[in-house]
Amino acid sequence: MSVDRGIVHVIDDDEALRESLIFLLRTVQLDVESYSSAGAFLDKLPVKGLSCVISDMRMPGLSGLDLLRRLRELKIEVPVIVITGHGDVPLAVEAMKIGAVDFLEKPFDDEVLLASVRSALKQHDHEAKKLAERADIESRLAALSNRERDVLVGLVAGRANKQIADDLGISPRTVEIYRANLMNKMQAGSLSDLVRMALVARMVGSD
Repeated sequence: MSVDRGIVHVIDDDEALRESLIFLLRTVQLDVESYSSAGAFLDKLPVKGLSCVISDMRMPGLSGLDLLRRLRELKIEVPVIVITGHGDVPLAVEAMKIGAVDFLEKPFDDEVLLASVRSALKQHDHEAKKLAERADIESRLAALSNRERDVLVGLVAGRANKQIADDLGISPRTVEIYRANLMNKMQAGSLSDLVRMALVARMVGSD
């Protein structure tokens, strides 16, 4: 797996299990980093290529739940798969409530773990693309003049040029000019493109 697609981070105090997971993941060409504790992992944050985390639930020091809470506090969006022992399902359910994307009970099948990791990596790729798109749209929005932004707000609210003109105290022709300018700056091919961009940038609610 290429570095730009990220790394699977394995956190477990059991060295034998950690080495087994590393071997398994590398057999399918995944890049792996490993840590003997959640604290050791957090000490290295931010981690380049942070794409997926596999963490044991019960560890000395910080537990898997503690790790999830800390990642939430730090506002770090990363898929976390937790590994639980027999009888730890209530803990696993709690982990999913605070952000884990999956939990696997020991002993788990190799293919089940790999399927979970692939799913987590796909989710991370999707979120990364969404963040990149939003940043791109926000940079275009920042290039708009105040008046162009006013016209954009009117357009995404479904108002006609004449209504926007009345609201802003300008002529419909002037609204048309601002509209053409902002369509160009936003690189929008249609009004629906503008509305979608406004939704991505959270200028308007999605409800």
